[in-house]
Amino acid sequence: MAAVNWREWLARWSDEWVRSAEPAELDAEVLRDRWLGFAPAGEEAVAAAEARLGHRLPPSYREFLLTTDGWRNAGMFVWRMRDTSNLGWLRDIEPFWEESWEEVDDDLDGDFGDDSAEELPATDNKFSRGLLISLEADAGILFLDPGDVDESGEWAAYSLFSWRAAPPTRFASFTALMEDLYAEFHQMRKPAGETRDSWDTKVEQARLDALAGDVDGASAVLEKAEEFGRIRATVLRVQLELLLGHDYQAGILLGRLLYPDFMPDGWLTDPLFTEELLPYLLDQHAKTPGYRNSVLQSALIGERPEIQLAIAEGQARQRNSRVSFGNPEFDTLIRQALDEHATDPDALWHAIRAAMAHWRPRTVDHLAPVTLLTNPDLANALTRERGHELLSIPRGDR
Repeated sequence: MAAVNWREWLARWSDEWVRSAEPAELDAEVLRDRWLGFAPAGEEAVAAAEARLGHRLPPSYREFLLTTDGWRNAGMFVWRMRDTSNLGWLRDIEPFWEESWEEVDDDLDGDFGDDSAEELPATDNKFSRGLLISLEADAGILFLDPGDVDESGEWAAYSLFSWRAAPPTRFASFTALMEDLYAEFHQMRKPAGETRDSWDTKVEQARLDALAGDVDGASAVLEKAEEFGRIRATVLRVQLELLLGHDYQAGILLGRLLYPDFMPDGWLTDPLFTEELLPYLLDQHAKTPGYRNSVLQSALIGERPEIQLAIAEGQARQRNSRVSFGNPEFDTLIRQALDEHATDPDALWHAIRAAMAHWRPRTVDHLAPVTLLTNPDLANALTRERGHELLSIPRGDR
């Protein structure tokens, strides 16, 4: 893992936090200094803490303390981190976490969210040996595990919040944990600045890469950009997930795009939504068993008249005209393929593949012909492997 320039990165984090916060949220010292941290710990203070704990601290955490002895607002749910004077073992400070997870562990077969870890004896697990590094948090903790060390001396790091009703999340190091907390801040506050601009540039490049056929590379960038709150990345990524046959993941992303806090401006009248994604959602709704909520049903929970109107207009379009598979030339070729090969999935697939040379996006953020999935014969021909192959075809004049 590359070394982090803690002072530079934390200064940017602090500046973004101060600019995105209301003045009343900030300590006077933070507002004055534009710094969420504190004075650096001296080498003597770090050495004293290590002597007290009986362990040399992992490199990334050690360098962090030598930059700032403690930290405020690590993400959105940890308000204060510990410093060299109050670091301690989780079992001594907050032992109830281990006690509560012993009960849950019976159902998890000893797996606390770390797929690679073997079941640990009750007297030696990440809770009993964990180093607590959070001081004040929203029903949660951050801790490091000295029993899980990599070749560079980094300890695995964990975050755990009771309200998430999920096992602890493991990170390879303290640095990786802090990067996740920083992304969480960006996802929820969306602060302006260098980080946001950098991710917007990466999202645009991922869009171009996806159209050029680099589906895997584009997907990886878009997924990371989503962690930083770039909703355009969700708009792009959901199309790839649908064609790749990842229906569950796509459903989560579609639900996010219909949630008020995440919905892009003008989304419900955007042709990408009305002509591509809404027909898919209406089809999915019709196929969803009555004992489950479809994405559209979930979106209608609460007062959502704008969603009701979009659904009604989409249903009216379907009653009055057939679903278009795309631009006229592409649509014509797909309908010819259905007339000739509807009962032959292999022949139909080859016709779809040939037609992609004539596909054009409806909008700048349109990456793939999602409406193909609304036809049962076309959907049957598009296996996951073929969906990946289709997305690997340069398209839309790329």
